[in-house]
Amino acid sequence: MKDYVVRLSSLTLINIKNVKMGTVSMPMSDDKDMSFSSGEILGIYGQNGSGKTAVVDAMFFLQQIMIGEELNQSIIDYIDVDASAAEVNAEFKICGKDILFEVGYHVCIEKEAEKAYIQREYMNCAVNQDGRRTNKNIFMDYLRTDTDSIFKPQKRLDELIEKNKELKTDLIVARKLAEKSNCSYIFGENSREIFCRNYDNGFKNYAIVINELFNFAFKDLFVIRNTHSGVISANFLLPMAFRVEKDRMGAKGDFAVPLMEPVVLDGNQKNLLCEIVNQINTVLYTIIPGMSISVKDYGKQTLDSGEDGWKVELLSVREGRKPIPIRMESDGIIKIISILNALIQAFGNPSICLVIDEFDAGIFEYMLGELLAIFKKGAKGQLIFTSHNLRALEMLDKESIMFSTVNPDNRFIHMKNVKDTNNLRSMYIRSITLGGQDEAIYEETDSLKIARAFRKAGRSLHSE
Repeated sequence: MKDYVVRLSSLTLINIKNVKMGTVSMPMSDDKDMSFSSGEILGIYGQNGSGKTAVVDAMFFLQQIMIGEELNQSIIDYIDVDASAAEVNAEFKICGKDILFEVGYHVCIEKEAEKAYIQREYMNCAVNQDGRRTNKNIFMDYLRTDTDSIFKPQKRLDELIEKNKELKTDLIVARKLAEKSNCSYIFGENSREIFCRNYDNGFKNYAIVINELFNFAFKDLFVIRNTHSGVISANFLLPMAFRVEKDRMGAKGDFAVPLMEPVVLDGNQKNLLCEIVNQINTVLYTIIPGMSISVKDYGKQTLDSGEDGWKVELLSVREGRKPIPIRMESDGIIKIISILNALIQAFGNPSICLVIDEFDAGIFEYMLGELLAIFKKGAKGQLIFTSHNLRALEMLDKESIMFSTVNPDNRFIHMKNVKDTNNLRSMYIRSITLGGQDEAIYEETDSLKIARAFRKAGRSLHSE
């Protein structure tokens, strides 16, 4: 295990899509344990258009910001139409040997003249060590409109530059570069290089915090949005979310393989694909009995660069049958293959956080329940998912399920008055029809009005 384990504790959204205000929290968010010996699952349920996907989208944009990339301008479409700014606050726990950091990262995105930019970002931190906990104070606060200071508080800035006065100029330049590039000042490449150096003063712990959160976003956070499944449904691509560590080298991302035709890869890409396939096959045959995937090599083909390439295709292999192209399998099987490497990583690595939108899409209900039960029992990492299939409510405890509400100012709640003997699925359905929760969890529909509308629409078609 690496020196530090990073865990997401909670995520608060303000003015993102149809969420005016909402907080989702992980089951162990209040746990003071410093070992992270078990995994966590959080399923988010609710009716269509109630804010579930907003959580996944917020995690996607947060990841891009935390790895120092230019702010994706498509975020403008995710800011509430009645608001000029959106905010995300992520709470983390960073566990090291005999030390635990409780960290909050808050970012405010403003839209102005058809452009979005980071208006403010700040981080706060509390340190748990030797049986004592410090107050949770802001240690870095960047405000775009405050051009008179680099960042606040001044005490932390002084700690950075106390032995090297030239660093002040470097920090000013880094700030201007971040603003010009429209990226995070805290996590931007130029400033992060300064913040994450080895300090032997009061900034030492904060340097660790920034570095570990960057590494978490870059290496350990997987966000699988609906677009991931969309290219599968279109029978266009098979995007395999992966993370591979071999021979002290690591790689992470989406390995997209065309479904309709073979693809030409260079040597490194071919080796990476084979490694991903080998990891997937370790588990795939147990989920889809007797099935594995193979990389068919059609031989060498010269790349445009003049270097050697290999023309390959993914095949589905079943016992007693001839191999067939992977595109001939169902969308559900291809969906499982596309996320399986990421699931394997989250199962075995306590620092992995896997976020999946519509986890149930195309997956057989019983299989979904089995996967969640196995993950709950033996996983080490975190799994956050949205779903419409209620099977998970029978497999997970109440702390592992949150429900979206019809109140945009309080979008997410835990079900109250749930006993260990209660069936959460039955309680949820009963709460939809009878209420009884702190917030309404379903915007009531009238079946008679729906039927009348269909009849009216049908008559209008025949009258034309």
